[in-house]
Amino acid sequence: MAREENKMGVMPVKKLIITMSLPMMISMLVQALYNVVDSIYVSRISEAALTSVTMAFPLQNLMIAVGSGTGVGINALLSRSLGEKRFDRSDAAAGNGLFLTIMNYVAFLVIGLLLAGRFIGTQTSDPGIAGDGTTYLRIVCCLSVGLFFQMTFERLLQSTGRTLYSMISQAAGAVINIILDPILIFGLMGMPRLGVAGAAYATVIGQFCAAIIGFFLNVKKNTDIHFSLKGVFSPDREIIGEIYKVGVPSILMISVGSVMTYLMNLILAGFSSTAVAVFGVYFKLQSFVFMPVFGLNNGLIPVLAYNYGAQNKSRIQESLRFAMLLAVSIMTAGTLIFELFPGVLLKLFDASEDMMNIGIPALRIICLSFPIAGACIAMGSIFQAFARSIYSLIVSVGRQLVVLIPVAFILARFGNVNLVWLAFPIAEVVSGILSIIFFRKLYGEVVEPM
Repeated sequence: MAREENKMGVMPVKKLIITMSLPMMISMLVQALYNVVDSIYVSRISEAALTSVTMAFPLQNLMIAVGSGTGVGINALLSRSLGEKRFDRSDAAAGNGLFLTIMNYVAFLVIGLLLAGRFIGTQTSDPGIAGDGTTYLRIVCCLSVGLFFQMTFERLLQSTGRTLYSMISQAAGAVINIILDPILIFGLMGMPRLGVAGAAYATVIGQFCAAIIGFFLNVKKNTDIHFSLKGVFSPDREIIGEIYKVGVPSILMISVGSVMTYLMNLILAGFSSTAVAVFGVYFKLQSFVFMPVFGLNNGLIPVLAYNYGAQNKSRIQESLRFAMLLAVSIMTAGTLIFELFPGVLLKLFDASEDMMNIGIPALRIICLSFPIAGACIAMGSIFQAFARSIYSLIVSVGRQLVVLIPVAFILARFGNVNLVWLAFPIAEVVSGILSIIFFRKLYGEVVEPM
């Protein structure tokens, strides 16, 4: 039976970008809200509890990197195959993606059982912080099956343009997290008081619920994909290679963030545990600004990939121009909020006077990099959509490991923690230069000849 032309090839571009990205931006904002609310509740336990969760974040982010990067690879291959009208290949991408999802979970189950305590122990000698951090990390790793399936099912919906359903799945999981957090952390409604462990259980329960919702939405609503267990039980090496051709650079790109946060935790721990907590708070707050732009990016990638497969140059050009304008505008608004209201933002986390003294300059300095970051994210979408994620990886490594960490380490030698935050805008300038170079190269090689 013939399949109808997907909307990504026919809908007016600006309307398409909005309809594709807005649900993702809303769901990302809800996810950001969860991240902030989760840390607000943890901060009410103690500053040490907030620090322990911050120290667990690098490995937790690595899980997200693997799940999200695999999803990016599935997304790009599936969208491109639909644009080429190769429907057997798009179905194979979905089936093999489920196989990879299972393997990802098994890997982190083993990591959670064997390495969680050792990982936290490398960052602190405080037994209270180490104990809470290990407990939190072990729970989110060993019960991460919901996380991996949630991300895969959401990417499948995104890859066929059904971002509204993807939003429903992600938002539902985040709302469940938010509701369960105070109940499990503080022992409300007859539940035992679990503290930091309660925050971890709320997280994994929300992820599991989102995965179930995503599964049913794909089965009932995603008519562009015909699911088969063949890819799960008989994985195709060639299809998996295509997925990870895009996915591995994306995984490494996000994983670089895990390495960066781990090393930054070590640098800041040389000043105080409060400085580490401030860094954790910053990461939660900046998600309110970055998540909508990542939602825009997630909505843009399948549009670019589809029209790349269809060789539609004008739609690619218009999509990129419009997305760039939106991304920079969102990030500029974020800079203004951080500059004008840093104290208000920190008070959400029950900030002590010491945390305020460190945190206010930190937020005001780091946010100067936001508009450049927005432009880089928009330019990076074409790297992923056109299977050139290696460019995104080079930009990410250059920003976070080659520049940010060495500059932060050098500035820390002066003994003033406020100087360390300058490493962020310095690194983003380098990122912007690299992004422009690679964007111009790829545009000239692929888009111009169309």
